[in-house]
Amino acid sequence: MTDKRAIQAMAIPEHKAKSLYPEPFASLVKHRTRRRLGDHFGLANFGVNLTTLAPGAISALKHHHGLQDEFVYVLSGNPTLRHGEEEYRMSPGECIGFKGGSGLAHQLLNHGEVDAVYLEVGDRLPGDTVDYPDDDLALVQGADGAWSARHKDGSPY
Repeated sequence: MTDKRAIQAMAIPEHKAKSLYPEPFASLVKHRTRRRLGDHFGLANFGVNLTTLAPGAISALKHHHGLQDEFVYVLSGNPTLRHGEEEYRMSPGECIGFKGGSGLAHQLLNHGEVDAVYLEVGDRLPGDTVDYPDDDLALVQGADGAWSARHKDGSPY
């Protein structure tokens, strides 16, 4: 096992992989960038991302996980949180958790004029599903850990 020294988070390169979303959904998150802090240190049981939403960007489609928990801590900017049917502006220092299996969908949007930056933490329980109540999309994690995109009727994209 290789231990790594502390590092400035901004020194970790932006993650450039293609979105799990098929088009036309993938284009909607193109102004979101992530630095995979946890992956840099080889963390396997949970992920930690330093995420930046440019003005006008969204974190993801409004969604909820079947199993995996998520947590967000706002560092700068004022992202708008859509959580269930509610919507409110978050401020630096605010945090919120999203319990897997709750059925309560969430999304962050940046309606501001400056970047919104936050830490997102999520566990990596296998066999997760992600539902997108406003869109004809579901993600399903296979036994091998790979994700597949499906229509709500179960047919593949």
